Amino acid sequence: MAIITTVFWDIGGVVLTNGWDHDSRMEAAKTFQLDWEEYRERHDLSFPAFDAGQITLDQYLDRTLFYRVRSFTREEFTAFMFAQSKEYPDTRELLRAVARIGKYFVASINNEPLELNNYRIEAFGLRKEFQVFFSSCYLHARKPEEEIFRMALEVSQRPAEECVFIDDRSLNLENPRRLGMNVIHHKDAAKTRAELKAFGVEV
Repeated sequence: MAIITTVFWDIGGVVLTNGWDHDSRMEAAKTFQLDWEEYRERHDLSFPAFDAGQITLDQYLDRTLFYRVRSFTREEFTAFMFAQSKEYPDTRELLRAVARIGKYFVASINNEPLELNNYRIEAFGLRKEFQVFFSSCYLHARKPEEEIFRMALEVSQRPAEECVFIDDRSLNLENPRRLGMNVIHHKDAAKTRAELKAFGVEV
């Protein structure tokens, strides 16, 4: 087995909660008294472009909500969106432990809209651990498609067999595995720590 030099992490669902997932949107529908089906349909049509950095947060809000007069402001809704992000302390500590060693290239491969991604990097101080963010909004490519993983390998100049990729969704592991990367299906910090050790990563 090749010596691991690189650890790629998903962020939402691993290090932090998901930025704007189904449960968060359901909570928004209740809080702001939205017609759920109408909002869901508009979100589903708009989110892929938002996630891939092809439309801005304002454009997403225009398409999903502010195509008509609302009883709340765009600033109030945006603040609600951002407030959904929380840290998973056990996994964050594991990430810190890997980064502190100083011998691994530590980067993200994550799907996130631009404004939310930038907020989460800043609010949670993610630059302390991550050297690079291979985010869908920057690369205009999204997991689970192969392109985003190929870009991460090419830009970082890491051989696939020297890399581990951690993600909480099994579908997102199929293409990196096909490219020759080692993968970990994240369930909890303890299990991921054990699997990293099994790959020879010092934690």
